[in-house]
Formats: sequence, structure tokens, C-alpha cells
Amino acid sequence: MSQYQTVCEQLKQAPKTWLVTGVAGFIGSNLLETLLKLEQKVVGLDNFATGHQYNLDEVQGLVTPKQWANFSFIEGDIRHFEDCQKACASVDYVLHEAALGSVPRSIADPITTNATNISGFLNMLTAARDAKVSSFTYAASSSTYGDHPALPKVEEHIGNPLSPYAVTKYVNELYAEVFARTYGFKTVGLRYFNVFGKRQDPNGAYAAVIPKWTAAMIAGDDVFINGDGETSRDFCFIENTVQANILAATANNEAKNQVYNVAVGDRTTLNDLFNAIKAALNENNVTYTKEPVYREFRAGDVRHSQANVDKIQNLLGYQAIYKIDKGIDLAMNWYKKNLSN
Repeated sequence: MSQYQTVCEQLKQAPKTWLVTGVAGFIGSNLLETLLKLEQKVVGLDNFATGHQYNLDEVQGLVTPKQWANFSFIEGDIRHFEDCQKACASVDYVLHEAALGSVPRSIADPITTNATNISGFLNMLTAARDAKVSSFTYAASSSTYGDHPALPKVEEHIGNPLSPYAVTKYVNELYAEVFARTYGFKTVGLRYFNVFGKRQDPNGAYAAVIPKWTAAMIAGDDVFINGDGETSRDFCFIENTVQANILAATANNEAKNQVYNVAVGDRTTLNDLFNAIKAALNENNVTYTKEPVYREFRAGDVRHSQANVDKIQNLLGYQAIYKIDKGIDLAMNWYKKNLSN
């Protein structure tokens, strides 16, 4: 039995109360679904800036009425300290997912990104400390590696940030370190590498590449690739990310006050990704015949990204079970059903 399976069994036997911020978003709603299925009590906080009620509605349809009754929702904003205090009351574990993602969005509007990702983060950190929660796990980002050229990315070596978004995520890590030293408060940062899967929004200017391309192919629209298509990423299926969060929250104290890469440890170019999505859709009776449209490289983008996952494997017992091909295959039925409307 894997470490994750062991932890899940323990949680079923002794349920805890979890706070998931950004619960109506992509990652947050997947965390909610898994925790409810593990018979946990969950408090959710969201202001619907990027999350959606229909994500919560979908989760409700996937769990039992008894499990859904273990969920309580607070419509609030992490930029408001009182909302954070209310959400953290009587909670064992915090999974802090609420943030404004997207490099381009942060370049277009650095002030709002800063207010949410730094001021909001500090509000949550302080409220969780005051509530004496057992642990605080937060969404960090691979953008923190910035212009550091080495591959694969190792947690201890970062470069200069390339966008306001990357700055905010690095500041989160700095605040977490300071809270550990100053207050003895236990945190874990998870540097996500290009997470994808069901309930990832394909709409809007800042949509992630996999749902955006999939939706375009289903509709028969053009697919745009920034640059020459040889830019590469370490794409991580959502189930790997859920596993990492639960392992991080429940880890022993020796594994806390750390940051970990959450990824597969592999690289896929955008050209290869295009072909993989196209092939997966074809297997689901969706034929796409167009070639991609190449355009200028996007400001603030890192050329290549690949994680070293030794640390999270060794200290948390994480296993990247879902490689990109398997993840795309599993997600494609959901994409076809939900993105073809």
C-alpha cells in the first residue's frame, strides 16, 4: 500500500476538518471532491472571481447527500481578514488554493494580482496561525524558478522572477519561512507545474493551454501556439496534485516548513501536446484537421520547465501515477462532454 493510500485510510477512520480556499476553482473543487469522498468535513471559501458555482454543483452530483452535508461554504474574499478568520475557525488543515493565476494577467494588472496573492496570502497565513491549525499547505508555483537555466528544476535553486505573478508566489514562500521562524507555524508550499484535468476553465484570455486547445479543437477553431512550439512544460494531472496536497497536510513535522515540486518529472513540447490532444480527441470521435497557428513568444514565459520530484517522493511519499498521456485520456471524456456546449 502506498503512503497516499495509507493516509486516505487513516483519514476515513479519523475524519478531520479541512479549509479549502478557492474551493469553486479548478484545483479547489477537485480537492473538495476527494475530501468529501474520504468522509472529511470541508469548509470552502471563494469569492467567485475565477471560480464557478457550477464546479460546486458538479461535485455535489458526484458525492452522496451525506457526504455533501459535510461541506459548508463561505462566500468571501481572502483580501478581507475577517473572512479569513471566519473560514479558519475550528479547522484542522488549511489547503490554500485561492489566488489570481496567469503570468499575462499579472503583467496586465499587477496591482490586483499583488493584492490577492500577497496581501490575501498574508491574511490567510495570519488567520490560520491565530486559529492554531495543524498545518497550512499553500499553492506555490514553478514560476518561482524564473530565469534559472538548469533542468530539471530542484527546489533549492531558483533564478530571478520573470513576471509580477512569479514575484507574488516567491513572496508567499518568503512569508511562510518567516512565519516558521518567528511563530513556529507549520507550512508546506507546493510548486505546481502546469496542472490540468476536469473542471479546468477553457474560457477567457488567461485559460490554461490544455482546456483552451481542447475546446478550440472540439469547436473546429484555430489553435494558437506562442513561439515555435518547442517550448516545453512538465504537465501534471490533477489527481497527482490532489495527492500532493493531502500528503503535505498530513505529513510529520520534519517534512513541514518546506517547498516541494508537484509534477511528473518529464517534459512535453507544445507541438507534442498539440498532437497528443488531437489524437485523444480522435479516439473520442472528434476529428480535428487544422494545423496550429504559430505567433510571437509570450512575454514573461519560461522557455523550458521540468521538475525534479525526488524531494516530494522521499519526504512525503508522493508518486506521480498519472503521466501526461494517461491524464489526457482520463480527462478527455470530461472535456468532450463539458466543452462541446
